Amino acid sequence: MNDVLCKTKGHCRCGQVKFEVSSAPLITMACYCTGCQQMTSSAFSLSSLFPSSAFSITLGEPVIGGLHGDTRHYFCGHCMSWLFTRLEGMDDFVNVRSTMLEDSQHYKPFVETYLDEKLEWATTGAKYSFNQFPPQDQFPALLQAYTCNQD
Repeated sequence: MNDVLCKTKGHCRCGQVKFEVSSAPLITMACYCTGCQQMTSSAFSLSSLFPSSAFSITLGEPVIGGLHGDTRHYFCGHCMSWLFTRLEGMDDFVNVRSTMLEDSQHYKPFVETYLDEKLEWATTGAKYSFNQFPPQDQFPALLQAYTCNQD
């Protein structure tokens, strides 16, 4: 596997919040839901899922933004870049915005979600597509498929 994907750094647009990830992503995704469209001011959000144990903030203090519920979206308090999300009930994982990572070109989405809210002209080239989130019982197979696709 490409060493770039096994350890990388990331930061917000202004550089006041920086972080490191010391593992390869478990999977990469694009989400077309209207919430992601509104938070990114774009057609979709891009993310890479990592184990929480491999993720650390190295500079600054991110703030919670977006909706303030059990799922927490973290931003730079200065430039307001959306950096990562901690999903409700998934404390062992962190969902990092792929474009905040160095060499973001390497984090092409493998799965795309919320096609039922997708702008018709938007495309990602993801290998797997779902009208909403993948069913829980399919997630282990998707993680395995992503891992095998990276070798």
